[in-house]
Amino acid sequence: MKKRYGLLMSMVLAAGTLLSACGGGEEEGSGDAGEKKDDSFKVAMVTDTGGVDDKSFNQSAWEGLTKFGKDHDLKEKEGYTYLQSNAQSDYRPNLNNLIRQGYDLVFGIGFLMQQDIQEVANQQKDAQLALVDSVAVGEDGKPLENVASITFKEHQGSFLVGLVAGLQSKTNKVGFIGGVESELIKKFESGFKAGVLTANPDAEIMVQYAGDFNDAAKGATIASTFYGKGADIIYHAAGGTGTGVFTEAINQKKNGKDVWVIGVDRDQFAEGIYDKANNKSVTLTSMVKRVDTAVYEVSKQTMEGNFPGGEVVEFGLDEDGVGIAPTKDNVSEEALKMVEEYKEKIVNGDVKVPKTDKEFETFKSEM
Repeated sequence: MKKRYGLLMSMVLAAGTLLSACGGGEEEGSGDAGEKKDDSFKVAMVTDTGGVDDKSFNQSAWEGLTKFGKDHDLKEKEGYTYLQSNAQSDYRPNLNNLIRQGYDLVFGIGFLMQQDIQEVANQQKDAQLALVDSVAVGEDGKPLENVASITFKEHQGSFLVGLVAGLQSKTNKVGFIGGVESELIKKFESGFKAGVLTANPDAEIMVQYAGDFNDAAKGATIASTFYGKGADIIYHAAGGTGTGVFTEAINQKKNGKDVWVIGVDRDQFAEGIYDKANNKSVTLTSMVKRVDTAVYEVSKQTMEGNFPGGEVVEFGLDEDGVGIAPTKDNVSEEALKMVEEYKEKIVNGDVKVPKTDKEFETFKSEM
């Protein structure tokens, strides 16, 4: 069952000093998650391997949880906290660790945690869990009743930044760098390519996956190759691997090359700054995915006794769950106008953005 939330709010998340890694990796246990009163509500999250300061997905989730904690007078490390996963083998121990500590709601950040969330949910029937970016299901294929599955329409937001890339590319060559090739990241790729070709049917789109969300060196190498082949704009959906794309773009810009990066998950303008004095950045725009909002909203619902267990909570353009970043210094007026035009068309159902290779081929054939 899919349930859209119309309760999304405008958030202003202050950038602050983030916690150092709390470490993860205690042995699994069998404790239960006890029932709590609202005034003792506790919420926590387990990061993916990119870390809580990845300038992307995990960081956005932590910012949402931090805002929730502060708004509800929870103490950091007691009322709200996180455990860092340094490897995928840390997922399950970290989840069990937080459940044993009595947290009322525990988030698993990232689709790579799906299998571990499912196993923990089946073992810990009293636990309330939330999985970001995938759907936790039981053996019957139905969503697990003690897991809230949070998903996004990343293809819609990626389409919008694709429009910007298509319009503003001077070489008619753009690139897409993905982290781990998967159904999820294919949504970013397919939506982006559709947007690029909608704005510029003659554009050439280069695509490569790094096979990792936490390999900045690999990101820089792929970016160097793309820029070397003439691409002047690269969109990354690669988490920590994407930091290498920014590093390479900054180096290219300092050497006189007119290249750009499109960030992902949060406004990554700051990650692309190469001239601090004049606030100049290689970040053209970013596809903002409001993981922060989703984490905040599901935490609030759960604290109020409305835990959306067994539901798939989906955030798209219609719910302001995805879109382009508020920092628009480098985006042309023509591109912004087209973004608004197509945003309305997508929300109204006049344009169906592809999210798979097959849907993209159909979209392209109908252009």
